[in-house]
Amino acid sequence: MRKFLPALIVVILAVIYSSVVEVQEGTRGIMLRFGKVLRDSDNKVVVYQPGLHFKVPFIEKLKVLDARIRTLDGTADRFVTIEKKDLLVDSYVKWRISNFGRFYTATGGGDYRLAANLLRRKVNDRLRSEIGSRTIQDIVSGTRGELMAGAKKALNTGADSAADLGIKVIDVRVKQINLPDEVSSSIYQRMRAERDAVAREHRSEGKEKAAFIQADVDRKVTVILATANKQAQALRGEGDAMAAKLYTDAFSKYPQFFSFMRSMEAYQASFKNKGNLMIVKPDSDFFRYMQTPNAH
Repeated sequence: MRKFLPALIVVILAVIYSSVVEVQEGTRGIMLRFGKVLRDSDNKVVVYQPGLHFKVPFIEKLKVLDARIRTLDGTADRFVTIEKKDLLVDSYVKWRISNFGRFYTATGGGDYRLAANLLRRKVNDRLRSEIGSRTIQDIVSGTRGELMAGAKKALNTGADSAADLGIKVIDVRVKQINLPDEVSSSIYQRMRAERDAVAREHRSEGKEKAAFIQADVDRKVTVILATANKQAQALRGEGDAMAAKLYTDAFSKYPQFFSFMRSMEAYQASFKNKGNLMIVKPDSDFFRYMQTPNAH
């Protein structure tokens, strides 16, 4: 008997060691008995919290699942807006396991790669639905927050939600939105045409205002010139009248002097050019001031 005692002790210690399992912090465990999930009397999956637990050796097996928040970050996918325009949307999802038993059975034994593929399909379906009900302008500038909130809500509570996989979606975020090259070109051309139309409208309005201002300035200039000419003519008439009166008064006082001045002016005008030729009698009255005083 003593001969088998050490071996028996080793077997007992091995059984005890294999009966104790540890669930680390940040994880949860579910027990499998003959490959089936262990459930309680209410047919609910028994979830083991972090700590030490016991199991039946060789019959039960603990499956440890990650209880932390995980990130699903895929490549950009193509979606269609309500305008039938394509968008390349790059997004990511924050998620964690909410129902460990359902997650285990829905993902083929807790296969995270399969879970990611199934969740990505559901996320794309919800984003396709949200983007398909909005325009490009709404998605880019206005309602991106509503889009992400709507996708998150549908993934958690809608039909074909992530809850079917035992998953709770913590957050849905759109990282980047791009236009395919062919769509970018058409959008650019349309925006350019719209800007050109606005520019033409502004130019037309500017020309109209410029023409109105020019016409108003021309009218004011015409009025000013007409007023100035009227005043100039009035002043000129008054000056001519004053000059005529002065000439008349002076001529009545000194008639011979003014007769002499007029003759001098006539001589100057007549002999202005060297080629001027006059045929008159020397004793003509025209030359009376060029004759000797005794001649008159």
